[in-house]
Amino acid sequence: MTHAEILKKVEWKDLRSLSIRELLIENNLTIPWAIISWVLAYYGYYIFALPFSAFFFLTGLRQVHNGFHNSLGTNKFLTWFTLYSNSVLMMVSIHAVKFNHIRHHKYCLNEEDYEGKSAAMTWYGAILYGPIHIFLIHKVTLQLGNKNYVRNVLVELASISLFLFVIFYFHIYFLIYHSLVMIIGEFLMAFFAVWTVHHDTHDSPEFARTQREKWKNKITFSMFYHLEHHLFPAVPTIKLPELSKRIDQALPEIEKKSTF
Repeated sequence: MTHAEILKKVEWKDLRSLSIRELLIENNLTIPWAIISWVLAYYGYYIFALPFSAFFFLTGLRQVHNGFHNSLGTNKFLTWFTLYSNSVLMMVSIHAVKFNHIRHHKYCLNEEDYEGKSAAMTWYGAILYGPIHIFLIHKVTLQLGNKNYVRNVLVELASISLFLFVIFYFHIYFLIYHSLVMIIGEFLMAFFAVWTVHHDTHDSPEFARTQREKWKNKITFSMFYHLEHHLFPAVPTIKLPELSKRIDQALPEIEKKSTF
């Protein structure tokens, strides 16, 4: 069954729009996790801050991922600002990530898909590849991206550098902690954001892995509905649970490989 045939069989276009409540959730999901982790780190409780930092990183990924596909329900400037501000807080040029992610959808798991390189590796190979992955997505964007992408990447990298200079110069320890945790998170992206959802799917790259156990989707903020996302990238993350039900009803024959 082709992608075009799947699009015709599943009702999905109504899922693209967000209610006011959903819009507020998608655009503010990172805030409580950031505040709690920073307060705990400020008082030196770094171990207790760590899970909240992890949830900030995960919700930040969800937020920018929706921004990549214009699914935040905000205008162009606010979507740009979401990507820019998360670049500084997550220690990576999010526009570089966006450039490679859009290519990932277009060239999924072939030679032109630089984001997807780690999908063909072993799980430990994907972890070790992490730092190279982060370097590569910046390099590829600066080489292949248009002027807007290149400008945004350079602005974001300059802003990250300034942020790091300020927090180290003034010894702002809770933000130094935050930055180090975010860098570690970025180094694990090739494993968590690519390998987990795409390994052993090269025969049918459009059918990524998915997660259907409710409690697992709760703790991962629905970020592992990846089959659903690849088939319908315009659908916001908050609507993916409903989309998964519709896919199951309309196309029960589709194989659903589990993420974890």
